[in-house]
Amino acid sequence: MADEKSVAAAARRLGYSQPGVSQQLAALERLLESRLVERRPGAREATLTEAGRLVLRHGAALLARAQAADADLRELQSGTVGTLRLGLFPSVGARLVPPLLRRLAEDWPQVDVLLVEDASDRRLLEQVEAAELDLAFAMLPLGDGPFTAVEVLRDPYVVLLAADSPIAEGRRALGPRELGELPLIGFRHSQAYPEAFLRAHGIAARIRFRIDDNETLVGLVAGGMGAALVPRLTVDPAREDVVQLEIAAKLPPRLIAIAWHRDRERGQAAAALVEIARALCAEV
Repeated sequence: MADEKSVAAAARRLGYSQPGVSQQLAALERLLESRLVERRPGAREATLTEAGRLVLRHGAALLARAQAADADLRELQSGTVGTLRLGLFPSVGARLVPPLLRRLAEDWPQVDVLLVEDASDRRLLEQVEAAELDLAFAMLPLGDGPFTAVEVLRDPYVVLLAADSPIAEGRRALGPRELGELPLIGFRHSQAYPEAFLRAHGIAARIRFRIDDNETLVGLVAGGMGAALVPRLTVDPAREDVVQLEIAAKLPPRLIAIAWHRDRERGQAAAALVEIARALCAEV
């Protein structure tokens, strides 16, 4: 109802009849002695009242806890507690997860890990909240939700240039104004960098391409198609066709954490994975 803006649309989404949903809503309003939905005569749309928004907020939290309890019980009953479902985004998947799983397998050979990758950590956290993932890598600060998180890595931003770029020759750092003069390649799923960074310095970014894939972005930079402002973890350090320069301005690093549902039972294997990740990232 809150998402669909009408009782009829909410009923279709739930697979119920409109009269049935209306009756349940009326029964809930009688039980709580509060009007939850504002219906205007002759209008198809309906909106939540202040009481309705309050009930929705608490109801969402209760539903999340119920889903967490259901997931824990199903795992216990099915005997699949030896499986960990781990959410990750591409740069973490390429650089951190392989050695992480290798070390976990040495200490916990009986544990299977199911990997779920998504470019958006927000969508990964939604799966954690719905008890579809046990753990997920995410950026701090986390959004609202029933989460507990441990920071594992501070990932600084670097300017990426082709190895044969004359701009990179003999340089260790590049300033915002110099960066703003270059054609840039950015990520489609995040426009915070370089646009917001350069805008904070009064500079309009010259975006030439937007890419979803890390390796494609790095390949375009290597081919001389532009520069990029990216987290260091994005780039394979073994590549010789690109160079990394520091940014000559104050730019906070990307804070990477591992998050889990605070109301779910976190098993020993999940706790071990978090500690292995912390130790691994300390080495990085």
